[in-house]
Amino acid sequence: MSVEVKIPSVGESITSGLISVWHKKDGDAVKSGDLLLTLETDKVSTEIAAEAAGTLKIRAAEGQEVKIGEVVATIEEGSVPSQPEPPKPPQPPPPQAEKKEKKAAPPPPVEMAVAAPAVEKPALVQASGGRISRKKLSPLRRKIAAQLVMAQQTAAILTTFNECDMTGINELRPRVQEAFQKQHGVKLGFMSFFIKAAVAALKAVPSVNGQMDGDDFIQNHFYDIGVAVGTERGLIVPVIRDADQKSFAAIEKDLADYAAKAREGKIKLEDLQGGVFTLSNGGIYGSLLSTPILNPPQSGILGMHKIQQRPVALNGQVVIRPMMYLALSYDHRVVDGKEAVTFLVRVKECIEDPARLLLEV
Repeated sequence: MSVEVKIPSVGESITSGLISVWHKKDGDAVKSGDLLLTLETDKVSTEIAAEAAGTLKIRAAEGQEVKIGEVVATIEEGSVPSQPEPPKPPQPPPPQAEKKEKKAAPPPPVEMAVAAPAVEKPALVQASGGRISRKKLSPLRRKIAAQLVMAQQTAAILTTFNECDMTGINELRPRVQEAFQKQHGVKLGFMSFFIKAAVAALKAVPSVNGQMDGDDFIQNHFYDIGVAVGTERGLIVPVIRDADQKSFAAIEKDLADYAAKAREGKIKLEDLQGGVFTLSNGGIYGSLLSTPILNPPQSGILGMHKIQQRPVALNGQVVIRPMMYLALSYDHRVVDGKEAVTFLVRVKECIEDPARLLLEV
């Protein structure tokens, strides 16, 4: 009996995907539950497992784009090939073998085993004497490109800047890190402070926590904060749900969980949906200043940057402080300039005086 391996539905708006890797080879024996392939879509990666035991017959190659519901392989039940015996170690030649070496019979012809038709990976197309190569963008890259262009074309994007002194957080984290990690099992990072600061700023300036929908304005009354994460496949934005109701420890655990899922390619579609505001930390790559692009349909995104020791004026004296530039890109159709500046100042105040986040003042 033959069991078809079909591409399952992985999201309401997803109609196709790319077979990024086959974890089994054509003709391999598989058991029910064995991981067969990883499907890459424009939003997430999905692992597809065997639903029966038998011999795998692959129909679609790695790198091939397939549609939802398409049959990409079959499993022939009851035809699991027996495992070949391991080769025997070579035996020493008989005493007179050297004299008869020239008369030895020719080796038998090598037989090529056939299962399903061989499938080839799509190779890079070489052009101009090998000076360039051409390949199709992955579904995720195409989706990112379309989103970025759409954001630029449909929103009135403007960016305002400020800077914050990271001294307070830099002194607080080492002081409580050991106890925090011992009690909660995760490290206290920088991102949880910025998520909490963003929530405080969204409460202070509600227009940033809204979006345009045609001629209507939608005001959100919840605080699901997206955190941009760079992966080998591209940029994804998993969402910290109800960040206003979570402790620093709960946020750090969510971040650690998403980081592990991103490394393993196990981010789910629901992990990426429903955010009202996004944080993007280019500082981990060394960026000193940038103008982030909105993550539609959101109306704001906060760009964090590299912490750099710089001279600043403090109480009439020049001192060296760990400073970070902040950039808020926003949809000017929804957010006025005064509101954008107020939002960014509120973030600055919370970061420079972390006690505000704990006392919610």
